[in-house]
Amino acid sequence: MDQPALKVLALIPARGGSKGIPRKNVHIVAGRPLLAHSITAARGTPAITRVVVSTDDPEIGRVAREYGAEVLWRPPEISGDAASSESALLDALTQLRTLEGYTPDLVVFLQATSPLRQADDIQKAVTMLMAEQADSLFSACPQQGFVWRRARGTLDSFTYDYRARRVRQDAPEDLMENGSIYVFKPWVLERLGHRLGGKIAVYPMEIYDSFQIDEPADLDLMEALFAFRQAQRAVPDLRGIRLCAMDFDGVMTDNRVLTDQEGREAVWANRGDGWGIARLKEAGVRVVVISTEKNPVVAARCRKLDIECVHGCADKLAALQAMAQQHTLDASQIAYIGNDVNDLACLGWVGAAFAVADAVPSVRAVAHYVTRAPGGFGAVRELCDLIIEQKRSRDG
Repeated sequence: MDQPALKVLALIPARGGSKGIPRKNVHIVAGRPLLAHSITAARGTPAITRVVVSTDDPEIGRVAREYGAEVLWRPPEISGDAASSESALLDALTQLRTLEGYTPDLVVFLQATSPLRQADDIQKAVTMLMAEQADSLFSACPQQGFVWRRARGTLDSFTYDYRARRVRQDAPEDLMENGSIYVFKPWVLERLGHRLGGKIAVYPMEIYDSFQIDEPADLDLMEALFAFRQAQRAVPDLRGIRLCAMDFDGVMTDNRVLTDQEGREAVWANRGDGWGIARLKEAGVRVVVISTEKNPVVAARCRKLDIECVHGCADKLAALQAMAQQHTLDASQIAYIGNDVNDLACLGWVGAAFAVADAVPSVRAVAHYVTRAPGGFGAVRELCDLIIEQKRSRDG
């Protein structure tokens, strides 16, 4: 008999009273509110089954919901500068157990001030804790070198004897908590009062992904680091693109659905995406939506944008290849943007494969380019702008 799936809860504390950087958690970083980066990372992690933001602030709550997280309201007595993260985590677990009878098997604690995580870091951290049969885990930046410590007015060579200096490679490896990912079993927090306890594992992360936002100057550094990471994944050559195909749910929408008491469904769409599609059509690029969703909302949105639509599609790749043959197009002339595993076949066939920022890890892994924006929040507009920019540079 199959074992039931683990209940893995992502908890993101985000209070509103930051003093070092006012409104820090909703400050725009790399095109999105700071908090949104951690929510997106959590939602894109297969192991995580629920994402909750603990906050005392209505604006933070609104942003959390916009990006697909649930919100728990934190009482004022644990929302001030002196309140610990542990108090917010414990309050959230207590609320969920009291209100719903819900207790997770694992808690993934993410700090909003650490937005730089690779697509699969959280998944790997959870897998590591399970493989090592650990009770808690922290992410860290490994450091190797000559560390000195100043304490009580004295200065000591802490990790080596300065009178017998060795080569750096022979120095011990130190592990600096980077504050990005913590994973623990609930009993660790509830019995010990801390996020770490029992058997502790450590998940290593690169130094470029370990920076946190604490001071105003860190905002500029973070923008530069996001730009550096994006530059590492060069935009593919889009000058010859003649057809842009895209999934609907999770790409043109944020993957949520609104259902009324009569069973009618509605979705959230982005007007900026519509503007980008209109400009892309003006540039001579055909646009089509290929979706497995049968709900007529897909066709309705496509009619509004005056683009082709194939919905209720059981085989996306076959539909895309048939369209390519109909218009005498090679795969190299087609771009595709998706977010989930049913997009993998199309992404593997086209010349330019794009994934939205909150796509599942397997989709981000095969994409030539991952957008900075998540689905429903301008990812399609971002792709359209990239194609148009390259076509203009070619024509100019």
